[in-house]
Amino acid sequence: MEREKTIRHDEEKTKLINRLSRIEGQVRGVERMVEEDRYCMDILIQIRAIESALHNVGLEITERHMKHCVTDAIQTGEGDDYIEELMRILKQFSKSR
Repeated sequence: MEREKTIRHDEEKTKLINRLSRIEGQVRGVERMVEEDRYCMDILIQIRAIESALHNVGLEITERHMKHCVTDAIQTGEGDDYIEELMRILKQFSKSR
């Protein structure tokens, strides 16, 4: 099901991009740790921090989707489709944990 683009305000976009850039930096840091033969537990702790940060970005995007996209769809009579789509994604999201 193809949806329209989501228009985000510059402030929201900047916040998300900054968070994703920090996560990207964390991933590069883990790569360096592996190259430097760092202790496994230290690497695992950093990987868990990355997973948590990505999860939180996903929750933020989910919240925005529910407050805007799903709410708008309900008001136009398309709510059931959007809710089904959201639930399908949330089930996939929870499987990966």
